[in-house]
Amino acid sequence: MILSKRLYPPAVIGIIGGGQLGKMLAQSAQRMGYKVAVLDPSEDAPARSTCHTFIQADFSDEEALVKLSDMSDIVTYEFENIDAHILRNLVSDYYVPQGAETVLTLQNRTSEKNAIRDSGASIVPFENVSSRGDVESFADKYSYPLIVKTATGGYDGKGQYYIGSKEDLTAENIPFEDREFIVEKYIDLEREVSLTAARSAGGEIVYFPLQENLHRDQILYRTIAPARVAYFEQAKAEVKKIMDAMLFVGVFTVEFFIDKEGELYVNEIAPRPHNSAHYTIEACNISQFDAHILSVTNQPLPEVYQHQDAIMMNLLGEDLDRLGLELFDYSEWNVHLYGKSDRKPARKMGHVTILTDDIDMELIKLKKNFEKESQ
Repeated sequence: MILSKRLYPPAVIGIIGGGQLGKMLAQSAQRMGYKVAVLDPSEDAPARSTCHTFIQADFSDEEALVKLSDMSDIVTYEFENIDAHILRNLVSDYYVPQGAETVLTLQNRTSEKNAIRDSGASIVPFENVSSRGDVESFADKYSYPLIVKTATGGYDGKGQYYIGSKEDLTAENIPFEDREFIVEKYIDLEREVSLTAARSAGGEIVYFPLQENLHRDQILYRTIAPARVAYFEQAKAEVKKIMDAMLFVGVFTVEFFIDKEGELYVNEIAPRPHNSAHYTIEACNISQFDAHILSVTNQPLPEVYQHQDAIMMNLLGEDLDRLGLELFDYSEWNVHLYGKSDRKPARKMGHVTILTDDIDMELIKLKKNFEKESQ
């Protein structure tokens, strides 16, 4: 059982992970007066420039994680794939209000989906599979197309196989002998949405607006908030079922599918700040990063409201190559560059948020100025 306590500045917040999420968490914490220590394996991690103490070490380096925890009054994370043994030890010996069991459940797609199903939330039909024969048996019940996914380690579309037919299954070299897999019914998507919530260590809960997401090549391309569909209350009800079944402290996001028949399904859960809620920095009275710091330190959470409609566009490596300094030519664009030195295609290098009174008109302008499709 995790006992909650309120921590005030200048307490030290230790963050496991120094990517862009760690950087923005550190910025929120420092603005409130907290000190920040960060651990990350990368020498030039984005959060290195926004923390008081930086420890360069691998996430599996238990001695380094203990060093981080020793200097911190509270420990949180922006990177959830932490070794189970190490995380349990940290939770046992230090103040980690998010605990270990929920994040460990969510590290594995099988246990995550079982937990969602057991909570009573609506979820896409799935099964564990260990061979092509298992996938064919699933297809006999649900038909093609299907999605086969690794149970661990997949993000931004990695470790996923679209299976449109039995011939596709034969053609795909899925390494069943090496990894654990699940198979899911393929959803004929109308829309993808997500709901970000925050729960404090003391049990207080707030919700951000429903977010409408567009993915390209399995990577989040654009978020519109609030979503242009009336599913907010239904999504909140599904998130509450999950919260009642699992312990969450801090910010987390539940991703949903809406199919062509209008049914809402839980897709997956991120137990940390999420890409689709980056717009909250400019568009809401508190950002998702503010909410996370307030939650883990057990400060009061204000009701969330959105000042203005918003569009958030991810900046990948190829976007920076294409747009260059022209990013700064548009005064209405709030540009966030994460400070990653190694620019790669499909790597998230930053994002742009636009506040607007006319989403449709702004989308037309973005198509012209942001996408700059080749002729």
